[in-house]
Amino acid sequence: MKLMNAAVFFILVPTLTPAFDPLSTSIFMGGAAVTWQLLSPHSWLKCSLLECCNMKDTLNLSVIKMDLDRKVFGQHLAIQIVLRALSANMHFERPRKPLVMSFHGWTGTGKSFVSSIIAENLYQLNIPRRRFVHHFSTVLHFPHLSHVHLYKEQLQNWIRGNVSACPRSLFIFSEMDQMPHGLIDSIMPFLGYHEEINGVYYGKAIFIFLNNAGGDKVTEIALDYWRRLKRREDIPVKELQSLLAEEIFRNRNSGFFHSQLIQKNLIDYFVPFLPLEYKHVRKCVREELRLQGHPEDEDLMTEIASTMNDYPSEERLYSSKGCKSVASRVTLSI
Repeated sequence: MKLMNAAVFFILVPTLTPAFDPLSTSIFMGGAAVTWQLLSPHSWLKCSLLECCNMKDTLNLSVIKMDLDRKVFGQHLAIQIVLRALSANMHFERPRKPLVMSFHGWTGTGKSFVSSIIAENLYQLNIPRRRFVHHFSTVLHFPHLSHVHLYKEQLQNWIRGNVSACPRSLFIFSEMDQMPHGLIDSIMPFLGYHEEINGVYYGKAIFIFLNNAGGDKVTEIALDYWRRLKRREDIPVKELQSLLAEEIFRNRNSGFFHSQLIQKNLIDYFVPFLPLEYKHVRKCVREELRLQGHPEDEDLMTEIASTMNDYPSEERLYSSKGCKSVASRVTLSI
């Protein structure tokens, strides 16, 4: 185990040494006592200089529930599923497989926001998160279809290296609807029920996929409930998750088109993000006014929320952009 820790450490050295000046680097590399400290899992020096992995889980489910309830609007289903998923995963000291969640909904409904709240609560505030939270943007990191083979190899190496350094790593994949077909299947070995793979344990890792794909299906079901005078709170979670899995598996505009991750049931939770109604957008405006340091303005909240509700064209029940442009609208209106 010590040899494996040492190997991981020296692999990471090129990325760490730029933080030191030449003198500090030479001392750092040459001092046997310092090196020993750095190889010790919980040494004060490693935690101070190398942003050590927080091996003891610090997620407080009561706190994250309070954060989600206070900051996320109109997503009772998503909050319910996410809390259940995190609770089940954290219950086990050594989970049998990584936690894998796929978020689906229109833009601006809170998918990225919820993933950021999870990241904020997953690690202690005084420990920098950039070495433990890894965000992949399809447009930025996987832009060329002709390079898919290379991307697969890079993605596997990146996940393997980061989980080796920190078992409780969080991986967030955005714009999954633009992911080249087949690319995401390259990480399939890491998501299954394995004790270890080549000496690396992946069960504490968390994977979150953000998808606009499936958003139309979620909206279609929510609208159907509204037209039948049923409450959105009564939409059955299991049925909606099953429909989402089928939808994105058959959808060519989905990174999960005919994906083995779905075929082999490696995605634990398909999380629906419902379209936002007027009352939800209004809450977004109120929160943005607070964040920008302005007093509540009832007329402004009504004005902005009213202009953002545009779907369907007749009923104008939902905001097709969710709360995406609320911040800019508030800024321009003040």
